[in-house]
Amino acid sequence: MTTPYDVALEPADAPDEAPPHAVSPAEAAIIASGLEVEARELPALIRRVERRLPADAAAVGAALREVRRRAWVSRLNHLASKAGRTWVRRADAEAAAGTITELTPEDETLLVALDAALGNRFRSLGHTPEETLEAIVAELAETAKGAAAGTLAPDRHAELAREVAAAFGLKGEESLPFLEAVGATEARRRREVREAETAARAKRREEVQRLRTWEKSLVEFRDVSGLLGCVEKEALRWVAAGLIPVARRIPQKGGREKWEFDPAELASLRALVPQWREADKTALDAKRRTGVSAPPIKLGRGASAAIARVAALDRYAGHFATARALNRRITLITGPTNSGKSHTALDRLAKAENGMALAPLRLLAHEFRDALQSRGVPASLSTGEERIPVAGARHLAATVEMCPFHLPVDVALIDEAQMLGDRDRGAAWTAAIMGAPARDVFVLGAPEAATQVRRIAALCGDPMEEISLKRKGPLTAARTPIPLGDLQTGDAIVAFSRRDVLDMRAELVRRGRRVAVVYGALSPEVRRAEAARFRDGDADILVATDAIGMGLNLPIRRVIFSTLRKFDGEMRRELNTQEVKQIGGRAGRYGRFEEGVVAVLAGGGSPEFIRTMLEADPMPPEDPRPLVQPDADIIANVAQEIGSDSLFGVLARIKRAVLRPDDPNYRLADLTQAMAVAGAIDGVAGLTLLERWTYAMCPVDERDNGTARLARWAIEHGAGRPVQPPSAGRLPAPERASRDELERAEKTHKRLVAWRWLALRFPQAYVARDEANGETERLDRWIEDVLRQQRRSKLVA
Repeated sequence: MTTPYDVALEPADAPDEAPPHAVSPAEAAIIASGLEVEARELPALIRRVERRLPADAAAVGAALREVRRRAWVSRLNHLASKAGRTWVRRADAEAAAGTITELTPEDETLLVALDAALGNRFRSLGHTPEETLEAIVAELAETAKGAAAGTLAPDRHAELAREVAAAFGLKGEESLPFLEAVGATEARRRREVREAETAARAKRREEVQRLRTWEKSLVEFRDVSGLLGCVEKEALRWVAAGLIPVARRIPQKGGREKWEFDPAELASLRALVPQWREADKTALDAKRRTGVSAPPIKLGRGASAAIARVAALDRYAGHFATARALNRRITLITGPTNSGKSHTALDRLAKAENGMALAPLRLLAHEFRDALQSRGVPASLSTGEERIPVAGARHLAATVEMCPFHLPVDVALIDEAQMLGDRDRGAAWTAAIMGAPARDVFVLGAPEAATQVRRIAALCGDPMEEISLKRKGPLTAARTPIPLGDLQTGDAIVAFSRRDVLDMRAELVRRGRRVAVVYGALSPEVRRAEAARFRDGDADILVATDAIGMGLNLPIRRVIFSTLRKFDGEMRRELNTQEVKQIGGRAGRYGRFEEGVVAVLAGGGSPEFIRTMLEADPMPPEDPRPLVQPDADIIANVAQEIGSDSLFGVLARIKRAVLRPDDPNYRLADLTQAMAVAGAIDGVAGLTLLERWTYAMCPVDERDNGTARLARWAIEHGAGRPVQPPSAGRLPAPERASRDELERAEKTHKRLVAWRWLALRFPQAYVARDEANGETERLDRWIEDVLRQQRRSKLVA
């Protein structure tokens, strides 16, 4: 290669000709270096040399390597892709290119550097080659790249194993025991996955066919009288009384519906027709004598117990026998944020001889437990992933899903009742409010919750008192947007994604501000630590997602929205009034910031929008019917009724036939994720129906391929092997952590949450609980240390 300076920058051929342009110091240094430079490289090279002036040949060479590294990275990615090395990341290629000292390296030199970079990363992923290989395989399966390609082909897995062995110094014969062991393990795993998938597909086909056959067997209403030996008028009366179950209701035009009935069920009821007629005659005689209609007759014993149990979803309140046996009284306490709802109810709970406090988050359950202990009341803790029993304690702090429905107490507190409308978790609040076995039930929430709580109280037949609290200090909308440079100590900026939070944090740190962050991917322990930094003055500004709208009481002067639109999982939309009030209401703190201010960042939207939302009346729910979902008993009884142990089939039958869409009282919760898990694990040998149902209830993040991971764990469990907890491997020093490394740690932490959740339910399969708890604590400390970095670091850059 020759430099264009050989032509463009050499002296003019004739004395009377002017040079093309004056030579800058950087250009002169490049010429003096004698290095061959491509024309396309010149602009970038000149800029880099200018930053190194005065620059000798070595400095020009270093600048030229920087320019060429992008091409080397692209070449390495191409070579890795061509060789099928799907485990090579762009970051690996960048790390390799950064070690190249030659100016024109051959492919062999590039690949040697790549192998060294991979070796460093592999050793950072685990303490042993086995641990590292497992981490890489799991990572490939859980990335878009891995998901698209499925699992690694056998030859690719073998090649990866050889590279991992080499990274740990195992070569030649020394690597054979490792390679043979992991090869056998991988072959066994492939066989088991293949068998489980084949069995699951067969079960799905069988259940779909079973469902279609059942639906085809259904008869219309006009056939019922003939099958029962009665007249249509009697059949209609008995359907209305609930004696004849309607198998399926099909909506028709004009608000009408077509009823279909199970002929097998009708055959089992025919013998009861004389009893029903006698009951009808008795009721008619009583009405003639007294003028008062007798109560409708209940479902008789002739109908199968399974049908009665299945139909209980449309009589859901009766499902909670302990609560219905108590003389319950519900007290609904509504009010905006910072109105003292929790304080009022906790005082009453602390005075009770025994009781429970149910929270929406593990973080809040801990805070309830701390609040009771500060009042001199010892309390145990129960969340999905941990239990902390306290000897002699007669009070319990728990997450809503962990409500003990068979443990009668004097007082129960259920917080954040507006979660009744949440499509993912609303059914848990329905169950808790209907089933909390307490004589006095205190339900706390935003005013928007009142409609659904009143409906639940009526369905339960419980008397209800309503208390409405006012905010302790005023909450106002700022008149103008807030420029980023005008932020004050005590401000909280609200963004609606992890990326936006970290971008905002990076910008503020670059401006010299001390920043704390809170977002959903952080564990409760890290959130509390970050909140403490803000509360104690170690951070000037808090940057958070809408996670601060629930569970963290902080001394915030102003809540400033970075944008007034959010993605809600389905679409990008404007914030609604309840969200603005719930999140914005965190501004102001009684005794510290008497007035709370809600604002929007400059460029994020209109202050008038915030003012309108704050002044708006409570927003009624789009559908006031509470959400309900089946439990283990219902699952077992439906399975018995349809003669199947397929979880997918049971859920499909519940979704299609148990609770009709227009039921006047209840809505069926979304079973999509449960059915996805069921479809993935239905073919796993060694797990019972109810064990598979437990897996389907495990909280996982589908964006992190949670269903596929559960299936892998279920296969290990079903085979009688211990399920190993996830591990993040070696972690870099906090000040050197990149965003990718932080995200990897956060994802590993969330996987550990799911693992620990299952460990409490299957201790014989998830045995390494101490190891999992230790890894969880290590990640909490590391993530918090990373977020504490306030100087310019890889996280800020």
